Amino acid sequence: MSALFEPYVLRDVTIPNRVWMPPMCQYSATPEGPLAGAPHDWHFAHYAARATGGTGLIIVEATAVSPEGRISPYDLGIWNDTQVEAFRRITGFLRAQGTVPAIQLGHGGRKASTDRPWKGGAPVGPDAHGWQALAPSALPFDDGHPVPDELTVAGIEEIVRQFADAARRALAAGFETVEIHGAHGYLVNEFLSPHSNHRTDAYGGSYENRTRFALDVVDAVREVWPDDKPLFFRISATDWLEEAGWTADDTVRFAGELREHGVDLLDVSTGGNAPGVRIPVGPGYQVPFAARVKRETSLPVAAVGLITGVEQAEKIVANGEADAVLLGRELLRNPSFARLAARELGAEVRVPEQYHRSV
Repeated sequence: MSALFEPYVLRDVTIPNRVWMPPMCQYSATPEGPLAGAPHDWHFAHYAARATGGTGLIIVEATAVSPEGRISPYDLGIWNDTQVEAFRRITGFLRAQGTVPAIQLGHGGRKASTDRPWKGGAPVGPDAHGWQALAPSALPFDDGHPVPDELTVAGIEEIVRQFADAARRALAAGFETVEIHGAHGYLVNEFLSPHSNHRTDAYGGSYENRTRFALDVVDAVREVWPDDKPLFFRISATDWLEEAGWTADDTVRFAGELREHGVDLLDVSTGGNAPGVRIPVGPGYQVPFAARVKRETSLPVAAVGLITGVEQAEKIVANGEADAVLLGRELLRNPSFARLAARELGAEVRVPEQYHRSV
């Protein structure tokens, strides 16, 4: 039996295999007006193709908990009921294909209000649908980025409420799993790291204070998210900084605390909080961070980062380095990766009746 195609159970949700799709922004939503932030035909076709291809779980791209929480004006959001109704079309189709629909809830923090990557990704102002970014501290992400507004305690508490409201809407939209985006230099990650968090109040300074906001968000989401449905947390396991950054040791320590607060799986990535760092990119380069969390804590993990081959993915799961693999770019190139992998490994995966002639 292929390890990659063994079902995986978290709480009362059974995921049919360990080939999962990570959140990947499409930057394709309407930026303003009554349909701002709502998914449309592009998003339906994008996610539907990976579901018919046999992907076990699909995490919909970073979806903002508020308008100012979008990374770009073209990001998805889930701050109103119009967006909820639009998402139902996607989640209904995914469930009909046997795929578990998940959604990543996020806030862009100081990296918000930027253009689409293929337009350069630079910060944009009001004349291009932009807005003033928010952050733990008034520190710009990089040269050429504006200074964000430092959040007040009342502002922090409001964002915690926004995450909880977004989770309620995600449930109404038909999602079976929620992931909190705590990685890649966005707001939750900014609070965690001493590189981006220079606060001197209860939300900054010590490790305990810097993790407070993240745990507040987890608690608020877990309170409204049903007990029978899993909660994920995506983390950057390291800032890749030699000093004054979030480290792998911090990640292992935090993983245990996340488990105590009701998180069911850690989605382990790296980087994104500091520009210009040297990252040793290569096949599976982030897998060791996931493997360490799995080895040293009781929290299940998913691995991500240049996982592109069938044998590579199978070994990661079979060797116990991770409980599942998240294939990003490979699923963009090949929406039916899971079907092809099952054929190569002698395993079975659900195939739509309309495609049975291809088996």
